[in-house]
Amino acid sequence: MNNNFINNSFKLANIFLLSIVSVVNIPAQPPQQPGFSTTASPEISPDNKVTFRLYSKEAEVITVSGDWSAPGASEQLVKNDTGLWKVTLGPLKPEYYNYYFSVDGIRTIDPSNPLTVRDGARYASVLVVPGRESELYTVKNIPHGNLTKEWYNSPTLKMDRRMYVYTPAVYNKNQDKYPVLYLHHGGGGDEDAWATMGRAVQIADNLIVQGIAKPMIIVMPNGNANEVAAITEVQRATRSQNAIPPPLATGGGYEASIVNDIIPYIEANYRVLASQEYRAIAGLSMGGGQTFNIGLRNTDKFAWIGIFSSGMFGGVQGGYGAFDPEKQIPGLLTKSGAFNQSLKLFYITCGEQDPRYEYTQKAVNTFKENKLDVIFKGFPGSHEWKVWRLSLTDFLSRLFK
Repeated sequence: MNNNFINNSFKLANIFLLSIVSVVNIPAQPPQQPGFSTTASPEISPDNKVTFRLYSKEAEVITVSGDWSAPGASEQLVKNDTGLWKVTLGPLKPEYYNYYFSVDGIRTIDPSNPLTVRDGARYASVLVVPGRESELYTVKNIPHGNLTKEWYNSPTLKMDRRMYVYTPAVYNKNQDKYPVLYLHHGGGGDEDAWATMGRAVQIADNLIVQGIAKPMIIVMPNGNANEVAAITEVQRATRSQNAIPPPLATGGGYEASIVNDIIPYIEANYRVLASQEYRAIAGLSMGGGQTFNIGLRNTDKFAWIGIFSSGMFGGVQGGYGAFDPEKQIPGLLTKSGAFNQSLKLFYITCGEQDPRYEYTQKAVNTFKENKLDVIFKGFPGSHEWKVWRLSLTDFLSRLFK
């Protein structure tokens, strides 16, 4: 091949890469000089103070935002004469945090930190502050379950779709059958959300090895009826709602699909205890509303129901209208005894600082006033993953017992 052609190709590639860096101000690493201060980011000190660092000579303002503070809050980094920006926060409470930098208004992950997560189309870096509260979210030297990215056919939605399936560590060591939890993400998420943002695999592994939770299979579907799979797997054009005619493109299409397509697929391809008393369903936010409708309309199929931070009870900007449980699920209040007899657990949670909290409490009080058995728990936080990880942890500890 012509050497001039190769040289010109490299030059063009370098110009392209430099133009990207220039446009979005992606910071490079600072020059390594003798005696130069550490460039680690994030750096956690013994007292749980955390230092964030980023290098950019061209940037004018750099901030860091994370879910240790209120949504929209940020802290400014300070620049030294080498172009290294730095800020120290805390001490921060032990937790599994997400954070990102803003460089002159442009969001970016921390280039010094290989730990990242994706929430829909948004990426963030990960900070794990060690302590009792974050212990369940870490990978330990224990038997580990497996996470499979499973493709299945959905005749209801007329497409092949993808879901995640967790099997406990003991699954491949015997021929036993196991109970199943069908676990749903929230709006904007997909089948990847609970495994990455929610740390469902690590939570399950750690609870099972401690004997707090029963070994179980956890199915994490994509609850968006118009999606084949997560955006990391399928181009957006393939996910267009126009690909599915109404009403299947709405939540109702998915709610039919889990009963008609997903459960039969799991029970045909995995060793499961295929009866109502060994099936659970749960979800957060949008997935909580789906769980409410699917679970309570199919009590012949699910004995365990968990609803985390659902907006269907109220407290959502724009609103869903007044919550009418009897209209939503006929007989839920007037025939509460039948639901109590069918269900082993009806469980609801919400973040104590979530705008949905007050409305969720009112709904729970209405259920209790009509003799419907329900357990309600509030956790510190707003509409965020730390609440949902705690919700899942508590829910798993109650299942199949």
